[in-house]
Amino acid sequence: MPLSKPMPVPVDIKLMNTLSGALGLTFAAMLLGLAGSWLMRQPLFNLTAIHVIGDVAHNNAVTLRANVAPRLAGNFFTVDLSRTRAAFEAVPWVRSARVQREFPNRLRVQLQEHQAMAYWGTEGDARLVNSFGEVFEANPGDVEAESLPLLSGPEGQAALVLQLHQVLAPMFDEFDTVLEQLHLTSQGSWRARLDNGAVIEIGHGSVAEVQARVRRFLDTLTQASAKYGRDLESADLRYSNGYAIKLRGVTTLVAGEKEDGQKKR
Repeated sequence: MPLSKPMPVPVDIKLMNTLSGALGLTFAAMLLGLAGSWLMRQPLFNLTAIHVIGDVAHNNAVTLRANVAPRLAGNFFTVDLSRTRAAFEAVPWVRSARVQREFPNRLRVQLQEHQAMAYWGTEGDARLVNSFGEVFEANPGDVEAESLPLLSGPEGQAALVLQLHQVLAPMFDEFDTVLEQLHLTSQGSWRARLDNGAVIEIGHGSVAEVQARVRRFLDTLTQASAKYGRDLESADLRYSNGYAIKLRGVTTLVAGEKEDGQKKR
């Protein structure tokens, strides 16, 4: 006897089954959402501590709390890590911050502070240059180093000026002289000032070109100073094959053509 074929399910029944399934899933999702929302609001997940590691030489728990706490909102799940990072990076001396959650109610923050290498701008300015050649603002009274050079130049050129200072400073140290100031003019010419007040017009050129020019100058400066027994007052190195120097009380000329083609007289 042949088996009877199953009766096809009416379309309206299929639609009702599909709709019932969808409603069931929606209801379940709503229940899960409500449960999750309730769970996230529990006191267990309220932020109770921030673990700070890394560079904290210029900041302590009190200063960090005073600067950052008012800008934090939410709990472990809802706190905005980007805003938290920005809050820490707005603290003086902080260069960068990395923020992570620590379950169930803590934040872990790794700080990197600026390492001051020089002052930037004019004397008395509160801006400094860090080891990356970046300009930042801080209280000069917080600088740990006893003396830092003063660098200046056009906007965006701090890294270049710092690079050249780091190249030239050891060269002057060999002659018991400190390169206190280094300036890059808007025309691209370099000017240096030593701890004895002497001003050196170095002229244009790349780091390598300026280094070679200063080396030639320093190699012969000792002879000129010893000959006249006077300290350097100023020097002009903007010549293709020589330089002009002025010793205190004595003027000495090493002939050559200036960068602009004019001869020094």
